[in-house]
Amino acid sequence: MSSSLRHALESGRLDRLAMALSGLCVAHCFLTAVVLGLLASAGGIFGSPIFHEAGLALAILMGAIALGHGALVHRFMMPAAIGSLGLGIMAGALTMDHGWQESAYTLLGVAILALGHDLNHRASH
Repeated sequence: MSSSLRHALESGRLDRLAMALSGLCVAHCFLTAVVLGLLASAGGIFGSPIFHEAGLALAILMGAIALGHGALVHRFMMPAAIGSLGLGIMAGALTMDHGWQESAYTLLGVAILALGHDLNHRASH
């Protein structure tokens, strides 16, 4: 047996290291179970149609206010038009079955809406 291993055993350093690793293992297993459980519960909430419908309603309301106000102030309709296209794609995604296609269309719509808001912000300043 090497002298460093013997010293680690005699000083209790190896035991402390092993206990620390055991503690990390317990924390990992516990946190994994808790986090996965919370994510599964949150997935049920975030995956429900009412969550998507409420999110789209909020996006339409905020888009109408922000993009509409911008169009009135800077007299440039392009940001509102682009933002409206994004909102339309998001609304269309609500009519699709849940799956990767719906997610892809939603993300595309959100990106286009964000572009409209960015253009609106730039035109205002």
